[in-house]
Amino acid sequence: MTSVASAAFPKITYMRPLGVVRGQEATVTLHGSALGDATQVLTDLPGIEILEVTPVDEKSVTVKLKTEETLSPGLYPIRLVTKSGITNLRLLGVGTMPIVNEQEPNNSFEEPQIIEMDRTIEGNIDREDVDCFKVQLEAGQKLTVEIEAIRLVQELRNRNIFDPAIAILDADRFEVAVSDDSSLLQQDSLCSFTPEEAGEYTITVRESSFLGASNVCGYRLHVGSFPRPVTVIPSGGVQGQVLQAKLIDIDGSVTDSSVQLPSEPVAQWPVVTQDDRGVSPSPNWIRVSNAPIVTETEPNEGRTEASPAEFPALLCGVIEEGDQYDWYSFECKKGDRMRVQLHARKTLRSPLDGVIHVFDPDGKVLKGSDDIGPNPDGLVDIDIAKDGLHYVRVYDHLRRGSPNHNYVIELSRREPSLGLSLKELRRDEAMVVPVPVGGHGAMVLTAQRSQFNEAFEAMVKGLPEGVTATTFPMPAGRVEIPVVLHATKEAPLGGALFEVTAVGKVGDKEILGDFNQHHKMVLGQNRREMFGYETEKAALAVCEAMPFEVELVQPKTPILRRGSKDLIVRIKRDEGFDGTVSFRTLYNPPGVGVNNSKRIDKGKSEVAIPITANGNAAIGAWPMVMQVSYGTNRGTATMSTAPIMLDVEEPVFDYSFPKSAAEQGMSTTLAVGMSKRRDIEGDIKVRLVGIPNGVTCDEPQKKVSLDSEAVQFELKVAKDAKPGTHKTMVLQTLITRDGETMVQTDGTGEIRIDKPLPVKKDPPAEKKEATKPKPKPAAKPLSRLEQLRQQKESK
Repeated sequence: MTSVASAAFPKITYMRPLGVVRGQEATVTLHGSALGDATQVLTDLPGIEILEVTPVDEKSVTVKLKTEETLSPGLYPIRLVTKSGITNLRLLGVGTMPIVNEQEPNNSFEEPQIIEMDRTIEGNIDREDVDCFKVQLEAGQKLTVEIEAIRLVQELRNRNIFDPAIAILDADRFEVAVSDDSSLLQQDSLCSFTPEEAGEYTITVRESSFLGASNVCGYRLHVGSFPRPVTVIPSGGVQGQVLQAKLIDIDGSVTDSSVQLPSEPVAQWPVVTQDDRGVSPSPNWIRVSNAPIVTETEPNEGRTEASPAEFPALLCGVIEEGDQYDWYSFECKKGDRMRVQLHARKTLRSPLDGVIHVFDPDGKVLKGSDDIGPNPDGLVDIDIAKDGLHYVRVYDHLRRGSPNHNYVIELSRREPSLGLSLKELRRDEAMVVPVPVGGHGAMVLTAQRSQFNEAFEAMVKGLPEGVTATTFPMPAGRVEIPVVLHATKEAPLGGALFEVTAVGKVGDKEILGDFNQHHKMVLGQNRREMFGYETEKAALAVCEAMPFEVELVQPKTPILRRGSKDLIVRIKRDEGFDGTVSFRTLYNPPGVGVNNSKRIDKGKSEVAIPITANGNAAIGAWPMVMQVSYGTNRGTATMSTAPIMLDVEEPVFDYSFPKSAAEQGMSTTLAVGMSKRRDIEGDIKVRLVGIPNGVTCDEPQKKVSLDSEAVQFELKVAKDAKPGTHKTMVLQTLITRDGETMVQTDGTGEIRIDKPLPVKKDPPAEKKEATKPKPKPAAKPLSRLEQLRQQKESK
């Protein structure tokens, strides 16, 4: 099995212009690195036609494109394809108004750039920069300003993040409208003002912390009288129907609208508004379901006034007052497994910080939810314990309300489900798959399971000409499995978007898996995501063949639990290539560890990569794929090998180690009991390793059979061996078959080394000591009276 190396990683840092006018041709220049061999642009959404791709140098590429006249305004993902890979995803703005470029100097209120209404301004904020634009308004003429800034950046290292702040100032420099963040646009800004008198008004744009950077902190500022709804009521609809909705504009005005909904359920459906004043620069968002819609009926602020609903259903309402509660009632039966999910801030971009509670027929709280991890909207899974009318209540956690605090509560049956995505192989970067001509590229498919723990089959559809996929069943309970793509030598160079699906079963019920890939676009402090984007297809690029072939050799024998093995990798170099090639696993079977530091150095063609299996390694046949990296003039190229299948089997023997002991300078026998766990073919030897310093064994390796009940080793202890208890001895079982050796490792054995006891000697004879005369008692001291008497007598 051979493969050819894959691709380096080109990158887009920024683009100019940042957007285009729909229905027109435009030329966009993409700036970045490793772009000199660019050939193609991939567009994830329809409506953009790529006319021409022209590399300028390694750092820039021009792209000529055209957009459809009916294309909805908003942000559209694009990726540049090179002969060596695919760039990161970037978002291209599409609008309806003429584009005007910022012109310096415009950094002061006294020297603003004068612009006309209904224009999109493209500019850039440098450090401590404030851009000023002046417009003329008539009395009663609405001015709305919306900015695309953080949504046009990609920054994963918390540098040069453009968090904008905008304001509208009157002729006396008073702020009449100001915006930093907004509910609808999150960290992008949106504000509006309608003057009572005609006059000149100045719009200011800056970074909220007065940061900025040349070329990186670009923006699109939409200035005009266009409609700008911030809320759609109701905020959900039934698939295939026409939703009769009310649009609440940023200025508080309400208009009626008919919205044609898609034929399939959509978690977040865009609604673009157009009238005689123009088109909203970006969409509003609603939820589309196959369940009926229930809109709240006031009053419904208590359990006895709950709006009647069905199960399943979408409950649509608004928290208009800060102290308001909205209640709904619905019939359930004992045993119903239901999910109650709030959609507000994340899906609808509502200002509502909602809290939900579910009540039983007696009014007892069964469960409640505020946030779920990073998701600011609550979710409750509950098993209904008895028949009867149940209730759900929603309110704002901050006790705020307005006509814009809209929500949808989705009542659904909790069913088994399966979601699919791709594992990041470079931190925080969404996986794309470079596939070299004549070789292989690989990805790791990840599963998000809910009430579904069975095995399933993955499927890949929509691959380009000459590319095929090798998939493997995802075992029950597992969440990762590799997928390997192969391009023939005749496959044309180019990129493609392809579908990934899956199918499994719970009993007789078929479970389908849907694919969704999350792209981290902007990360702030502590890697907190500030902006992300979702795509429904994976991306690959068929790249130029690389200068060597690589083979991960298929082992002839399994790896045993508690065992180890070497995987052999060989390369065949093309003439002129003599670089270093490094290896690491794309995916490890459960319980299998791999030494990922091995490489083939200059002038070499083979390397052995050690792997181990712990005592709980998953039994069975598992795919293994190696990533292969080497240097090129555009950076590091990374590819994959063709897959092999690694068999993981049970150990052959169990061992019982005795506690042995010996004195320095002596010998001892280590007898290890052994019992067969299963049959296996091959020559079997047992080797004793880990013998302490100062202990030797003349025959540390013994031949045994499957029927052996013990294996013995004669140990010699040196006179200067370190005394104490040594727990280092290990047995390796070596089973040789088909020219390969399977190794099973068990331990640890224990030996205690003692110092010799001292030699006993007879005690010396006791000597009798001569009897000593008793000392005379000391003379009794004379009293003073006696002393005087004796002195008198001596005279």
